[in-house]
Amino acid sequence: MKYKKLNIGIDRRAFLNTLGTSAAIAATLPANSILSEASAYADDIGPQGGKARAESAESLRPSVAETDGDKVPIPNHPDNGDEERYANKIGNYSKALKHDPVTGEVDPAAYAAMIAAISSGRFADFEALATNGHLGSSDPTLQRRLVNPISGYAFDVEGVDSHQFKLPPAPRFASAQQAGEAVELYWMALLRDVNFADYGTDPTVAAAATDLSKLSDFRGPKDAGAVTPQTLFRDAYPGCVDGPYISQFLLQPSVFGAMRVDTKIAEVFPVDFMKDFTSWLNVQNGVDTLPTPTTGATRYCLNGRDLSHYVNIDQLFEAYFVACLNLLSFGYLANPGNPYGRVLDGGAGRHRNLVLDPTGSLAQVGFGTFGGPSAITIVSEPATRALKNEWYQKWLVHRKLRPEEFGGRVEVARLGKKSYTFHADLIASSVLATTFAKYGTYLLPMAYAEGSPNHPSYASGHGTVAGAAVTMLKWLFDETQPIKNPVVPNPADGGQTLIPYVGPTLTVGGELNKIVSNVSQGRNIAGVHWRTDAFYANLLGEETALSILRDIRHTVTEPFDGSTFTKFDGTTITV
Repeated sequence: MKYKKLNIGIDRRAFLNTLGTSAAIAATLPANSILSEASAYADDIGPQGGKARAESAESLRPSVAETDGDKVPIPNHPDNGDEERYANKIGNYSKALKHDPVTGEVDPAAYAAMIAAISSGRFADFEALATNGHLGSSDPTLQRRLVNPISGYAFDVEGVDSHQFKLPPAPRFASAQQAGEAVELYWMALLRDVNFADYGTDPTVAAAATDLSKLSDFRGPKDAGAVTPQTLFRDAYPGCVDGPYISQFLLQPSVFGAMRVDTKIAEVFPVDFMKDFTSWLNVQNGVDTLPTPTTGATRYCLNGRDLSHYVNIDQLFEAYFVACLNLLSFGYLANPGNPYGRVLDGGAGRHRNLVLDPTGSLAQVGFGTFGGPSAITIVSEPATRALKNEWYQKWLVHRKLRPEEFGGRVEVARLGKKSYTFHADLIASSVLATTFAKYGTYLLPMAYAEGSPNHPSYASGHGTVAGAAVTMLKWLFDETQPIKNPVVPNPADGGQTLIPYVGPTLTVGGELNKIVSNVSQGRNIAGVHWRTDAFYANLLGEETALSILRDIRHTVTEPFDGSTFTKFDGTTITV
């Protein structure tokens, strides 16, 4: 290519390369000469232009992918062995397939057809599950379909490949850990309508804490070795057991530009579902159901039923999108690693020097990189990547049964239709008798008429997205800052208003960890996931975000040494 000359008689590309390292030369030139040339030769502006720039962009992508591939070895993916251990597949997911009308066990041919489709990965083989009669409902118009199993094979162009992440085996069907998680889920169902603010005084809460404390392998957070009303149904991540149950990011008013939106939740009737064997079997066979009915009223999140409804109809990244908007709009500071300084302005003062941070740039503000639009994008970005990583684990590796399926096994055994081996901790717990006294069944009462979504349980899609998006937020914002104007729902008016929270200081990092816990445990309170599903999903989401951030690091040109933040396990990392 023949390069044209600037009117001062030097090679234009050489001049522009020099311009990238020496502002002094630029100062000696007439401004209009540079601007006119830039307009005429915009394909060749900057320290790299034209084909050189295109070649750098082209080489960056395989270079990053090669780094991802080299740093993360190809792992083995062991499951818990239940699929091989039980010929009748009682320890594995089978919703929407055909089931035996007496025991509720999956039809062997239907399960084999699903495994064949998973093994081939062909779209047509999954379609054949409907056309050859292996899906459960005899009427296709009433059939709930399987949720996106083929996405487990999808590739992505950012972050480590889904097949290079690894989850440990899920708890076995007859293990003490599985029994402990089942006991917790039954208590969660029994306590759906008890307000979180009343946990300290409610007698059923006290019974649940005592019962869970007796289990030989319960892995929820404890205080001095015991489950307490304050630790009940929470996680051990930093900040999660501090203060009110619900995160400030699910309570404080949301800022959508010029709009102010409250965070009230549509109230649903206090009704549980799948409490008899017939309705349970219909759902296992994939028969469609009506939506969960709402009362027409709204209120701030008071209890497990409210939280369950929120995580039933949310878009999976929305809680963290809203949290990001609020962090930007209410003046929270960026992580000290931001090259433009600690002011990350995405609200009403956009681009204005409301605050000048001398630790950052004195001439520039972030925007498309390290600024408001960048933050919103980065927070939402990992959602689909996290789900691809999760769906590989769900469908291709573990195929863990849903809690409602486990509850069906317990009820079938109670009815004497079939004998199964459960761990002694489940039988010794008081929760089955308490459940039977209230509902007349050992089935796990569900918050949703449809029960769980039609994909395997391990691990949680909500939990994975939560872990990924909040990791991005902790990378962007200083997690040590105290929450401004913390609030709680007003018990005097049934949660119609918010009142000031009084208690120990709540921090950005703690409340971000808490929103991860709220969303993840909210799915468990609904009855659709296990504690293990939530915990390992959060960690998988975190690793997904870290892999994306490491890729992003190669794409920016600002002087950036990384941002330091706290992981879910309490350790710090700089990325």
